[in-house]
Amino acid sequence: MTKLGAPPMPWQKYVSDVALEIDPDTGLFAHREVGLSVSRQQGKTELTLAAQVHRAMAWPRQNIVYAAQTRGMARQRWEDEFWEKIASSDLAKYARIRKSNGNEAILFPGKRSRMGITANTEKAGHGPALDLGFIDEAFAHEDDRLEQAFSPAMLTRAMAQLWWASAGGTTKSVWLNKKREMGRALIEALFEALAEDGAAARPRSAYFEWFAPEDMDRADPATWRASLPALGYTVTEEVIAAELEKLDPAEFDRAYLNRTRKPTPPSDPNVPKLAWPGLVDAGSKPVAASVALAIDVSQDRKRAAISAASLRPDGTVHLEVVAHRPGTDWVVPAVVRLHKLWDPIAVAVAASGAPASSLIDSLIAAGIDAPKDKEHPLRGDLAVMRNGDIVEACGQMADAMNQGSVRHLDQVPLTAAVNGARTRRNGDAWTLDRTGSLVDISPLCAATFARWALLVRGPHVIEDYDIADSFA
Repeated sequence: MTKLGAPPMPWQKYVSDVALEIDPDTGLFAHREVGLSVSRQQGKTELTLAAQVHRAMAWPRQNIVYAAQTRGMARQRWEDEFWEKIASSDLAKYARIRKSNGNEAILFPGKRSRMGITANTEKAGHGPALDLGFIDEAFAHEDDRLEQAFSPAMLTRAMAQLWWASAGGTTKSVWLNKKREMGRALIEALFEALAEDGAAARPRSAYFEWFAPEDMDRADPATWRASLPALGYTVTEEVIAAELEKLDPAEFDRAYLNRTRKPTPPSDPNVPKLAWPGLVDAGSKPVAASVALAIDVSQDRKRAAISAASLRPDGTVHLEVVAHRPGTDWVVPAVVRLHKLWDPIAVAVAASGAPASSLIDSLIAAGIDAPKDKEHPLRGDLAVMRNGDIVEACGQMADAMNQGSVRHLDQVPLTAAVNGARTRRNGDAWTLDRTGSLVDISPLCAATFARWALLVRGPHVIEDYDIADSFA
């Protein structure tokens, strides 16, 4: 990279160091696949070129094939960027270019290696054995035809590698989204193995990703620093701030936060999100004697939330996300600890086929039981919500937001859930729709259910509870 005029930034050096690790037992590359998911304008092109030139000059008779969105786009980058950088560098004397259509190649005569291009078709990579296949701009590939074409050509090459690189795509970027999901699962498995055994088997794939999860604020420079590895080197915060001002939020997220762009339906009229910012009270605190808890689980069961609602002295209801974490195995132990700490009015959980209903038996087994007498529930009992209760709770929450009778801390998970929530019809009423929402809305569902439990169970367990205060 230095010879090509672009000394590596720390993130590029890190990727190169790991991607090109040599297994000391075999003398071969430790990784046969290298995946890179990083935002736009972070230096991916320089790293892409350097990986190809390194391969062409480090070993003899290397066959390297590069693919982008289309063959035309691959040729444009290959000729206008790759060759121009090589031709103006100290490495120019080692290479020459052949531009004849259909037989384009950057040749390295001393090593008898070649850098070619290909189209995004099933026939790509057919021909001589392939040493390095590079799939760039992977967001544009809606299936795995290119990988299926490259992989067989690499079978007989002991040092073969398949590289792919891309910024975030859309829901149509099927291949990229699958690769990102597999890469994240690989990393999670490695973390788990290291935590349990202190060691982990070396995977044959290396995966690198910089992105901002949905619950990180797109306008916060801390979010940019987490998702833009070139920030402070070739990109400044002032430039990113300017991009935020002029770009559509979804496109900003895809380009600079490396998020998958999802179709954005019209704003849901049932969720009064415009009222939400006016309900912020950074100093709001729960009142210990009037706390109700609720749990909820996302539709895909990847995350769960515990939220609390509490009646404040001024009659408004304090809403707070207590925890929002991956998985569900942590929920019941956390609720048990919170139950002992706060002695809550109730612990609400939705039944009626809701994802969190699977935790009801575990909660009961942990000592948080349903009321023995439904007419006279005890403090801390479960409040298992049926379909009618959920509909009632959702309507009440919308009314409370419109009427200004709730307060919140502007926590990112809850605010993101309010902004991304969608609803579905339930008779002539509606309920929150976990499947159709743009983000994980479990923090909002849990807050809605906690407020309902506070209103419904509070009069039974708090002597001086005045339900009218909740509608101030």
